[in-house]
Amino acid sequence: MNTLFPIFLKGDFLKFLIVGGGNVGLEKLEALLKNSPEAKVTLVAPLIKDEIVELTKTHSIDLYYEPYSVDFLKFANVVIAGTDSSEVNKQVQQDCKANNILVNVADTPDLCDFYLGSIVKKGDLKIGISTNGKSPTFAKRFREILEEILPDSLQETLDNLQSIRNKLKGDFTYKVNKLNEITREMNNPKP
Repeated sequence: MNTLFPIFLKGDFLKFLIVGGGNVGLEKLEALLKNSPEAKVTLVAPLIKDEIVELTKTHSIDLYYEPYSVDFLKFANVVIAGTDSSEVNKQVQQDCKANNILVNVADTPDLCDFYLGSIVKKGDLKIGISTNGKSPTFAKRFREILEEILPDSLQETLDNLQSIRNKLKGDFTYKVNKLNEITREMNNPKP
């Protein structure tokens, strides 16, 4: 049973630490920046891929070419460990636990407080997909299906619904009922 509690974090208000400068670190960094381009990121690793260095030109990323140490946690709210050393990844996880910091250890579900799911994005609509850490490949394929079938015009629909919501007068219950009435038509489109 999947007991994960899904949330969407405001990445531009948090400080992220990524430990690992190789392919996994790059993958996690790109996923973070795709969803939160204004996120503040510190990345630490003795060796850092050129593609990561390139991202520092357009994003708020501080690079440290050195081994991980617990001192890097001082200003981190969320940590992602993705080194090729299971010992380093485990140390990062233990240090985060001791400091009450949420951590994701790539490809090691047992060491994760959260998983980085597959994300579908159409304008302001964002859908997170999780397999409870069991099959990121399935989540990726399902994301591709949703991206294909969801129309690009969804942003217009969201903007219209926001406009309607802003114009509604009445208490919370009235507004919810009215918006439910309007959106109910989405389940029964007219030919």
